[in-house]
Amino acid sequence: MRILFVEDDAAIAAGLTYSLQREGYEVVMAASVRQALHHLETSDCDLGIIDLGLPDGSGFTICRRMKQMGRPVIFLSAVDDETTVVQGLDLGGDDYVTKPFRLQELLSRIRSVIRRYEPGSHSIVQIDDLTIDQKQAKVFRDQQEIFLSAMEYQLLMVFVHHPGQTLSRTQLLDALWDHKGQYVEDNTLSVTIRRLREKIERDPQTPRILMTVRGLGYRMEVDHES
Repeated sequence: MRILFVEDDAAIAAGLTYSLQREGYEVVMAASVRQALHHLETSDCDLGIIDLGLPDGSGFTICRRMKQMGRPVIFLSAVDDETTVVQGLDLGGDDYVTKPFRLQELLSRIRSVIRRYEPGSHSIVQIDDLTIDQKQAKVFRDQQEIFLSAMEYQLLMVFVHHPGQTLSRTQLLDALWDHKGQYVEDNTLSVTIRRLREKIERDPQTPRILMTVRGLGYRMEVDHES
């Protein structure tokens, strides 16, 4: 597993590189957008850990390139305002970790992201009239792609991985952002659920897939076909 680690703080770069190598990862270091893009053109990296504030631009640029290549991305940044975090996730970031961070927590998140991209998880899921291609992170109905934001897709996958289970709002926030929802307000979840329904339901007013369980939370119906 080769990790592209983009960080311009020499102390953080050296410390985390050492820790990642001890865990058995091969680390390719970059301290700028230019260096990172060069590495992506000349070597095959399996995962990106990317700082946002870089001397010659934003880590978002690197993220876009890595997502075009189908590679997972974890943002590692001191910027923790909600707008930036949501923007990172909407660009396709698989996780967002704020500095200062706990090493073991970051390593756990790395393992979690890697598991999502393992061959065994790259299956086709059929729910009602939706086809979900987890390998490509795409959703289709009648062979027509339904375009979801990164946040909408992440929310959909939470339900896919808990079929038929009623999930509370707290559970959804925990599953999406791992920090008891500290990155988003509760109403952001409501907006994301509404937008997801508008895209995956034929009639959002009478949903067949993403059901509200009054007073408890939400459940994905899988009895149609799964």
